[in-house]
Amino acid sequence: MELAVHLPLMELADEGQSLVRLTRAVDAARECGFAAVSANDHFVFATPWLDGPTALAAVVDRSGHMALATTVSLVGLRGPVPVAKAIAALDLLSEGRVIAGVGPGSSERDFDAVGMPFEERWKRFDEATAILRGLLRGEPPPGELRYYAVPDAGLVPAPRRKSGVPVWIGSWGSEAGLRRVARLGDGWLASAYNTTPERFLAAKDSLSEALRAHGRDPHRFPNALVTMWTWITEDAADADRMLREVLAPLLKRDPETLRDQVCIGSPERCAELLARYARAGCQRVYLWPLGDESRQIELAATALMPAIAG
Repeated sequence: MELAVHLPLMELADEGQSLVRLTRAVDAARECGFAAVSANDHFVFATPWLDGPTALAAVVDRSGHMALATTVSLVGLRGPVPVAKAIAALDLLSEGRVIAGVGPGSSERDFDAVGMPFEERWKRFDEATAILRGLLRGEPPPGELRYYAVPDAGLVPAPRRKSGVPVWIGSWGSEAGLRRVARLGDGWLASAYNTTPERFLAAKDSLSEALRAHGRDPHRFPNALVTMWTWITEDAADADRMLREVLAPLLKRDPETLRDQVCIGSPERCAELLARYARAGCQRVYLWPLGDESRQIELAATALMPAIAG
């Protein structure tokens, strides 16, 4: 299992948002041997949220050999052509290190912000993703288009890699979602705070069946766990405060349910959770520190990496 990190796009306290905050997190991840950095997508949120693709572009030159991932981009809301244009530019500027993670979106507020019906999200997502694949990977667009247009020429400039940019699909693990991953994706992005190691393993087995039904080899199909909220601390009261006063209100979730799903607590507890995911076949985990990003990344490297190595 590899460790990766989400860029600090949110304001959780009074830390503010700045290029300095982004670069400090990326520098720490690079120096600690992390595999990737990523950016999520929201137009509106409960707390100020920095635009994800812009943030990724801002740290390209500090990211070293790490992959740059969207985890996920709202391709149906942004539109497949604008997303493809941005992703192709990132891939060119990073010399071929981009993963285009996409999802339909789970917040109705994002749909309201652009005047798009929330109930159309799945149909729009399927069509938009098929168009995106065509643009990024040189595949034909879907035969029948209902919601989006397709340009009469390919992307110029094109992605750096001749094979195009891999498109990974986000799914919390439903049967329909996993069939969509198998049909449209080059990889699977699971959501840490919406699953457990046991449910991840069951979903991975279901995905393997769906992949075989499409004539694809499950052993060559990558996966990752995203949005693993992280606060590593030996102070039990500090961990409880972060869970109850910061994360649970932000997500509108029960803190006791979240307690067993996220890396909040002692290094030993966090390492044990990630080790269970490693045994379940998870290949990469994107940690999202709840502040003090550089320090949390360093703690993850020293306290968690040894537990999941190999």
